[in-house]
Amino acid sequence: MKKTLIAHSPDADDIFMYYAIKFGWVDMGGVKFENIAEDIQTLNEKALKGVYEIVAISFALYPHIREDYAPLRTAVSFGNGYGPKVIKKKGAKLKRNFKVALSGEHTTNAMLFRIAYPDARVTYMNFLEIEDAVLDGKVDAGVLIHESILTYNSELEVEREMWDIWQELAGKELPLPLGGMAISRSIPLNKAIEYEETLTKAVHVAREHKHKLSEMLLERNLVRIDAPTLDKYLELYANDDSITLSDIQYSAINKLFEIGYKHGFYDSPIKAEDFMIPAEYKSLRNS
Repeated sequence: MKKTLIAHSPDADDIFMYYAIKFGWVDMGGVKFENIAEDIQTLNEKALKGVYEIVAISFALYPHIREDYAPLRTAVSFGNGYGPKVIKKKGAKLKRNFKVALSGEHTTNAMLFRIAYPDARVTYMNFLEIEDAVLDGKVDAGVLIHESILTYNSELEVEREMWDIWQELAGKELPLPLGGMAISRSIPLNKAIEYEETLTKAVHVAREHKHKLSEMLLERNLVRIDAPTLDKYLELYANDDSITLSDIQYSAINKLFEIGYKHGFYDSPIKAEDFMIPAEYKSLRNS
């Protein structure tokens, strides 16, 4: 059997959306799936180098890898009224050039933050280290992502919601595009379509069996949070809107790319639809 490695982040939503495959609830004929979990910036950097065939990425990275990867329509995470948080110590006043910790240069939150706070002094670190860096005074503020937005220390407070920054930059209310999956263009088209179908089914099955799958993840210590927090977190980032991209989600991704191009992060404007796997190829090929 062909071994196919899927690289995703260690946060609970990615684990949840993949593990219907890991537990054998979904499979693909002739393929044995394996997985590896790495922090999102590491995944972004490896996508830039073309290391993995199927990899989780920040949406803000995609224009940089468009020639080598196609975005998948499934396993997507958006914020809708919520998202990453700019946090600081309670009562702290931030100067114009405050020092801030971000989770990686190519993350969506980093791009939006840098646009909103051009004078901030940015340092990058693993997302798991950001909260302690603020508490220890190594930085004045940090942007929390993943489960940390629900579990941060009571000595900290929110300076600003990334959702609010996004709405101001977008100029209208759109879901905040955070992360998704990308597949290498080196994979034959018919096989790439099959991979996308399988991963879509995995997210769909995970949602159908959310409570059972969550129990299994908790029993095996595969997530870093408790049951109530996991339930809440999955409704934020691995919900029914994660199964396949909707029209409004396409609009949001395109607005993100437009904003990034306007502020000099990309070399040309692009539309997400122009780079997707042409799923219609399968039916045309078999007609």
